[in-house]
Amino acid sequence: MARSSSQNLLWSVVLAGGEGERLKPLVQRWMGHHLPKQYCAFIGTRSMFQHTIDRADELASPRQRVIVIGRSHWNHVSRQLGMRHGGKIISQPANRETAVGIYLAIAFIHRVHPKAQLVVYPSDHFIYPETKFLKAVRSLVEASHRMSGRLCLLGVAPDAEDLEYGFIQPASCQIEIARQRVHSVDAFLEKPSLQEYQSALRSGVLWSTLVFTAGAKVLWEMGWQAFPSVMSLLEKYQKVIGTPQEETILSAIYPRIPALGFSKHLLEKSVDQISVMELKDVLWSDWGRQDRILSTLRQIGRRPAFLQANSASA
Repeated sequence: MARSSSQNLLWSVVLAGGEGERLKPLVQRWMGHHLPKQYCAFIGTRSMFQHTIDRADELASPRQRVIVIGRSHWNHVSRQLGMRHGGKIISQPANRETAVGIYLAIAFIHRVHPKAQLVVYPSDHFIYPETKFLKAVRSLVEASHRMSGRLCLLGVAPDAEDLEYGFIQPASCQIEIARQRVHSVDAFLEKPSLQEYQSALRSGVLWSTLVFTAGAKVLWEMGWQAFPSVMSLLEKYQKVIGTPQEETILSAIYPRIPALGFSKHLLEKSVDQISVMELKDVLWSDWGRQDRILSTLRQIGRRPAFLQANSASA
């Protein structure tokens, strides 16, 4: 069956460049060595990275997939990709946080397919059930097509006191797709204070999942508005993509690029260009801390592999 024109425009960006420092003690006790958390299989046989790749490939062609990794991750990635062929892998010379990782991928896609629509997926999230999540992402992509010029973000209703997430204040409903309402955004706040958090809860905020979609051209322009000095460096890299100079230029510009968080340095500054849709009937958690992992697995009645390993060795 031929793919639709909208499918042909769709690209996936998988973020896998983090080093998992907060979970490093847990992983070292469990495995005897460090492994960034996205490459760990906390339950089952697939890692979070593999789950993310498989979800992304359900919606877009694997040929239109960009994975952003740390330069030291090559062996993990090649082993875990296995037969999941296709796409582009960009290895960062150093970790410069989410905004820079995302914009490396955007630089590539904007160069090779400037009319593309991107869906960005962090690779360290737990999502269940995946079918409902993918249905929501399809609706988000459709909303973005209808509202060109906007970044459309998935949010979830808070279910715990956690100050480490980005908070989104939805405003008026802009569009409804498959019974899903997409709202404009009044405010975006990264890692609020306790007082801000408690006030926000009363007003119906959502947590940011950092799963979002937008056109490559739109995102490129938003980057120039938010951090032009970084974009000028990334433009140097963009011009040599696909040439023998690509890795050399990337290594040369990276020492001059500061660490930038996507939420803090772009979303907070671009509220008037953001829309949000609530992800409903899906259990979602950013597995950056052990307590989040344990809380999630208690909800689904599963025992994590790292506890089973500890019990076996006791």
